[in-house]
Amino acid sequence: MANQVMFCILAVVILGSAIYSVATKSIMRAATFLLFVLFGVAGIYFLLDYTFLGAAQISIYAGGVTMIYIFAIQLVSKHSLQGITERLRGSKIVAGCLAALVGCAMVMIILLKQDFVSKSIPNAEVPMKLVGDTLMGSEKYQYVLAFEFISVFLLACIIGGIVISRKDK
Repeated sequence: MANQVMFCILAVVILGSAIYSVATKSIMRAATFLLFVLFGVAGIYFLLDYTFLGAAQISIYAGGVTMIYIFAIQLVSKHSLQGITERLRGSKIVAGCLAALVGCAMVMIILLKQDFVSKSIPNAEVPMKLVGDTLMGSEKYQYVLAFEFISVFLLACIIGGIVISRKDK
């Protein structure tokens, strides 16, 4: 019962922060609400007793990625950020809602057609060794190569932010 209550609290925090992150006009507030979303996801990992994934979520995503966003925001001059406001037209809102509904429908169809966990592991319990081997393995259906691509991409983003922030003399 306590796990369900904690899950509901974390779900409300994640959904509320995600909505505020998208809806706010201040880019620093958006980054702050993104940080709350990432902490909420880490809380769900801890609730599921996946301490490694929870710690990785906090250290890599909540710590590293959010700090990179804030660093990039601070590098961009205030003059280029002050005039950025966009009004949403009705057609953009309708198109966005339609795209979100199509995406949700696709995810639901895939989840209903597939039986991911119960086919591979009885009782739907995923041992932590399997999660760690899958995340850090280099064989088929393992994700270490994806982590390496993400790290190169983040390095390119940092270099791009530094190049943009340099003032030509």
